[in-house]
Amino acid sequence: MIMETERLVITELTADMAGDILRNSQDEDNRRFVPDEVFDTLEEAQAVVAFLMEAGKGSDGPYLYPLLTKTGENIGYVQACMAERGWEVGYHIARAHTGKGYATEALRAFLPFIVDKLKTDRIDGIVLEENIASQRVLEKCGFALDFKGVAGYQGQPRAVRRYVWPQKGRS
Repeated sequence: MIMETERLVITELTADMAGDILRNSQDEDNRRFVPDEVFDTLEEAQAVVAFLMEAGKGSDGPYLYPLLTKTGENIGYVQACMAERGWEVGYHIARAHTGKGYATEALRAFLPFIVDKLKTDRIDGIVLEENIASQRVLEKCGFALDFKGVAGYQGQPRAVRRYVWPQKGRS
C-alpha cells in the first residue's frame, strides 16, 4: 500500500489486477476520454500491467497506482507520466463510482507523494475541453488553468485545457 485516504487505498499495481484494469478500461468515459487506455482482451491488459509494473521501477515512469475502496474493489487509478512539457498526472474512476468525489480525494492524497517521488516542483494535468468533471477535479486540487486551445491529445488535435500545479505564488 502507498497510502490510505478516508475512503480509498492507493496501492501498488500487481499482476492479479489485470482483470479489474480490463473491466475499468471498457467503460464509456474511458473510451471517450482516454481511448489509448482501452483494452479488448485480458491478455492485452496483462501485457500492459506487466509493462507498467516494470516501468514503475525506473526513474522515467509511468507510475500508475490503483485505487481500491476500503472493501477492496478496484475503482480506478491515479498516475504520473512524463510528457513533452514535463510530468503530467492522470486519473480514471470507473463510471459506476463517478460523481462521489473519489478522483478529488485520490488526487489530493497523491500529489504530495508523487511530487516528492519525482523530485519536481511542477506537474500538469491535461483534460479535454468537454471533460468538465476532470476540470473540476484539477481545480479542487489546486491546479490553475495554464492553456486553453487545440493541442495534441491521444495523438489527435483536440480542444484541451492544460492545468498546472502548484498555482503560481503557491508553494
